[in-house]
Amino acid sequence: MGGGTILASAKILFMSEFTRAGDAFARLIEIMATLRGPAGCPWDREQTIDSLKPFVLEETYEVLDAIDRGDHEALREEIGDHVFEAVFLAQLESEAGRFAIADSLTVVADKLVRRHPHVFEQSRDPSHMDRPTRGRVQLSTPAQVKVRWEEIKAQERAAGTLGNRGTGQAAPATDTLLSGLARTLPALARAFHIGTRAASVRAAVGDGAGAEALSGNMARAEEEMGDLLFAVANLARKLGIEPETALRKANDKFTRRFTDMERRIAANGGALGNLSLDQLETEWQRSKAGG
Repeated sequence: MGGGTILASAKILFMSEFTRAGDAFARLIEIMATLRGPAGCPWDREQTIDSLKPFVLEETYEVLDAIDRGDHEALREEIGDHVFEAVFLAQLESEAGRFAIADSLTVVADKLVRRHPHVFEQSRDPSHMDRPTRGRVQLSTPAQVKVRWEEIKAQERAAGTLGNRGTGQAAPATDTLLSGLARTLPALARAFHIGTRAASVRAAVGDGAGAEALSGNMARAEEEMGDLLFAVANLARKLGIEPETALRKANDKFTRRFTDMERRIAANGGALGNLSLDQLETEWQRSKAGG
């Protein structure tokens, strides 16, 4: 079998999977609309986006549990449940005249193409936007991709397009590097994401190289980190401090200081990514002094 025949067969297989996924997704949307329809289910008909929040959270943790257990059969089912919650929310929003599930899919697809210029062709022809190509931007490592991702997000913020959610409207003027992180995230998860974003401009205070000692053995590093967090939680218990609340307050304090620093630098015509480490440290100390 020649190379051309193999490629053609692979393309047919992929297209078949795309079609099957599309058909299954369309069926799920139709089922959801029926459940919410006049002859649908009383329970489904009385739900709101607020009443669905605990179910969205529950399904998220069930996906994580299946991953942690390495149970791929369970994961297949839990992913379906997770997708269903998204379709349910979109159905409610569609009924309210706000947006449909197709709008959500378009937003995320456009964002992925826009933020992967090293993969997708940068064409003005919409029909060619998703065509894989070598691209004009060559990135060879995951670290380079992460840096480029944050650079593109920074450009979107500067242009007022980050956060427009496909509405054609500009993003709020208050959009900053740390904005957009859900305040409902567990405090530890939010701290992790805050640190990740701050570190993207080399400004994470206290983000030293000490952790590199265990980086060569991730299994041991994960175990030691778990022991450390467990010990901190026990210390909080002994001191009568609720750890989730304490960390949430620390997250808010760091976010406030970092955002103050970012806005002050921008007001003076600068950008976080253009400052040296010494300049960033000086600006950070100013923000800390201000509260």
